Amino acid sequence: MKRFGWMAICCAAVFSAGAADVKPNIIYILADDLGYGDLSCLGQEHFQTPNIDALKAKGMFFSDHYSGSTVCAPSRSALLTGQHTGHTFVRGNKEIMPEGQHPIPDEVVLLPEMLKPAGYVSGAFGKWGLGYPGSEGDPLKQGFDVFYGYNCQRLGHHYYPYHLWDNDEMVVLDANAGTAKGAYGPELIHEQTLKFIEDNKDRPFFAYVASIIPHAELAAPEEYMNQFSGKFEEPKPFEGLDEGPELRLGRYQSQPEPRTAFAAMITLLDDQVGEIVALTEKLGIADRTLIIFTSDNGAHQEGGADPDFFNSNGPFRGHKRDLYDGGVHVPMMAYWPGHIAAGTTSDHISAFWDIVPTFTELVGVETPADTDGISMLPELLGEGDQPEHKYLYWEFHERGGRVAVRMGKWKGVRYNVLKDPNAPMKLFDLSVDPGEQNNVADQHPETVEQIRKIMAGARTDSEIFTFGQKQFKGE
Repeated sequence: MKRFGWMAICCAAVFSAGAADVKPNIIYILADDLGYGDLSCLGQEHFQTPNIDALKAKGMFFSDHYSGSTVCAPSRSALLTGQHTGHTFVRGNKEIMPEGQHPIPDEVVLLPEMLKPAGYVSGAFGKWGLGYPGSEGDPLKQGFDVFYGYNCQRLGHHYYPYHLWDNDEMVVLDANAGTAKGAYGPELIHEQTLKFIEDNKDRPFFAYVASIIPHAELAAPEEYMNQFSGKFEEPKPFEGLDEGPELRLGRYQSQPEPRTAFAAMITLLDDQVGEIVALTEKLGIADRTLIIFTSDNGAHQEGGADPDFFNSNGPFRGHKRDLYDGGVHVPMMAYWPGHIAAGTTSDHISAFWDIVPTFTELVGVETPADTDGISMLPELLGEGDQPEHKYLYWEFHERGGRVAVRMGKWKGVRYNVLKDPNAPMKLFDLSVDPGEQNNVADQHPETVEQIRKIMAGARTDSEIFTFGQKQFKGE
C-alpha cells in the first residue's frame, strides 16, 4: 500500500485566474539529452526550433533551471518524487535483464498519484525507466492511467524498436522485424499522446511526454533526413551494431550522417511540440492548459553525436554525466496563455524537484512533507513573493562518484569522491563565470566549508544506492 505521509499545504483548489470549477490541464514535455544550446532561441545556428522557440516567446523562460540528475533514471525519479538525488530512491541507471530498470518501490508516491484527489487522469508517453514491466515500478502501478512507449531506457536507445508497450500489453512492431525500419518509435508515441489529449479534453489531465529525442542512437525518418542531407560536413560516420542476435537490444546502430541525423531528430521533436500546442488550440483548451518544455540532462557524446560542433551546451562546461552545468543546467519554458506573462524571463534558481510542489499547489492537493522542492507558482503567475532555495544538491554514482551543490551564485563540485573521500572541491562564482572555468576555492575557504557541510548533510542512503557511505562522508 502507498503511504501518504503528507503535510497539507493551504492553497487554492483552482488556478487564480480561472473559473471556480476549472482545473488546468498539465502537459510536461521532457526531451532526452537535449543540451541548453540545442534550441535556436538559445543560440543554435545549424537548425531551427521555431515551435519550441514560440513557447519561450509566448511564455516564461527559466534561465537558471536544473535537471534532477545528469543521467536518465535518477533525473526522472527526482522529477516525479519531488526529491533530489540525495533523497530520491532511484539515484542511478541500475539495469534489469532482459528489459527494464530497478523498480521504484510501491510505497514511494509519484506525481500522478498526488494529482488523483483533484480528479486528474494521467498519461505517460515515451520513455519510463523506473521499473521493468509488471514490477511495482511499472507506470500503471505508479499512478498513471495510460502508458504508451518504452518501458526500458536501454531498449529506448533504438528508434525502430521491435516492440513498444501499450499499457501492460506488448505491441510487437512487425514493420521493424529483423533489420527493417518501417515504424519510427517517436512517431507512434506522438500519435498516442495526441489521442490522449483529445480523449480527455473535457476533464483535467496530466500528460507526461517523455520523448526519447535526441538521445543516441541517431536516427530519423527519411523525410527529415532529406531536409539536412548534404548541409553538413560529416567527418566521421558512426559504426555501430547492425546485425546479429544483439541487434536493437542496447548497442547503437550505425549512422553514416550523424550530424544530419541529429539536426533531423530535433526538427522532428520541434514539429511534435508544435502539433501538441496546435491541438490544444483546436480543442479550445489552450487557456486552461499549462505546457512546460525541458530536458532531462545535458547533451550526450554517444552514438556519433557531436555536441561540440553544434555547441549543444551553449556557454556551459561539460556534458551528460558531468555535474558541471553542461550536465545539469537545462532550458525550461512554461506556456499558459492568459495566465503566464508572454515573453518573460525568470532567473529564479529552480530544479526538477520543484515540479511536484508547483503542480500540487496549482491543482489544490496536498504536497508531500518530504519534498526537497519549492513551488514556483508565485514566479509563474507573477503573484506574491517567490521563495528561494538555500541550495540545490546532486550526487552521481558513476565515474568514481561526483557531488555538486548550487548555493546562490556559488557552485561547488567534487569528483572521484568514492575513490578519494578527501577529493578537493572546485568552487565557481557563476555570476561572473557561468562556464565554470575559474576555480576560486582557495580565495573563499569559508564558502568551501559551508558547501562541504551541505554535502555531508544533504543525503541519506537508499536501499540500493548507498554511495559508499563508509568511503564518502562529504567532509
